Amino acid sequence: MDRFTRNYSIILTVLVIALFAWVLHENPEVSKLNKLLEEDQELINYPYPFRVLSLENGIATLGSPRSVEFPAYRTLGILFPHLAGRPPNDPELTKAQQELARIQQKARAIVMASAKARSVKWQLDKNWLTMHGAQILVE
Repeated sequence: MDRFTRNYSIILTVLVIALFAWVLHENPEVSKLNKLLEEDQELINYPYPFRVLSLENGIATLGSPRSVEFPAYRTLGILFPHLAGRPPNDPELTKAQQELARIQQKARAIVMASAKARSVKWQLDKNWLTMHGAQILVE
């Protein structure tokens, strides 16, 4: 191997390693908040894994399986397959929706209890939904 090829290979390898490190790096504060969420037994037992996606300027962004783009009744059909296809006003679906809201508020309260988060912003977890068979319209 000539000198140029060797140096080029070394530089390219260092750049690829740096890129992977940058992509895979998680803010330590985000890791701490996610650890708090993972310590709550009720959240752990819920079928959707609530996670902090980012923390910037005191605003914690949490993933959510529901939003205006993707209504709760569709989410609940994924979380609880026996509820799939039921009409939005079904009593069992309504009860499950109230439970989802309660669990989501509990995740919010855990994050807000930390000194690092002043507010919470919810972001539709399109990746999780897609991995579970949901079709989401991309804007």
